[in-house]
Amino acid sequence: MTKKEMRKAFIMEIKNIIDPLILKLEVIDSKISKGKMLRPAYYRNEDLKNIFGLSNNTIIKYRQTGILPYTKLGDIFLYDSVKIEEILRENNI
Repeated sequence: MTKKEMRKAFIMEIKNIIDPLILKLEVIDSKISKGKMLRPAYYRNEDLKNIFGLSNNTIIKYRQTGILPYTKLGDIFLYDSVKIEEILRENNI
């Protein structure tokens, strides 16, 4: 086997190792990107309970004390997801 053939065989071996890794990284990247795009503009009470583990009483208390900014549409309370992220960043320890 010549040096050129050995080099080509080595490159093909490396390519066979790297290609599946690249494919897995692309899948991970698409899932991460999809998650970012799927963030709702507003959360509802149920979302806050499921995502952050808050109780109804805690959500009410946070609304009443001004910790949790909200918009009320009829009987529905809506919480701007961007403002929630800002609150989380500001309170990061």
